[in-house]
Amino acid sequence: MPRIFAAVLGLWMAATAAFAQDAGAIADVIGSQLQAFNERDVDGAWSHASPMIQGLFGNPENFGMMVQRGYPMVWDNAEVRFLELREIAGEQWQKIMIRDASGGLHMLDYQMIETADGWQINGVQLLRAPDVGA
Repeated sequence: MPRIFAAVLGLWMAATAAFAQDAGAIADVIGSQLQAFNERDVDGAWSHASPMIQGLFGNPENFGMMVQRGYPMVWDNAEVRFLELREIAGEQWQKIMIRDASGGLHMLDYQMIETADGWQINGVQLLRAPDVGA
């Protein structure tokens, strides 16, 4: 019985370490893309987009225009806070809270996929802000 417990504990610890490593890598990718947008390095931001996203927009210029118009809080981000990383239907979703250049807060969910080139952003959803009352 102690050997089974030790084996289960060992597997759990390995899985926890792998999850933490993935969480750090995912945060690095999202953070790098957000920094690239602030620096107006659209090619750098494009490099973090998945092949599906790149195929959808065709080139960095179209991608940058979509982000600037559709996600202004990403284009001009001032502060980012990483919240929970979740697995939903076998896919990794990283929730973030982002402050735009005007001070407004926004919640976004990033769908991440692991490719041969590492973690990449496969989509972003703007989440409805929770009602906050005093």
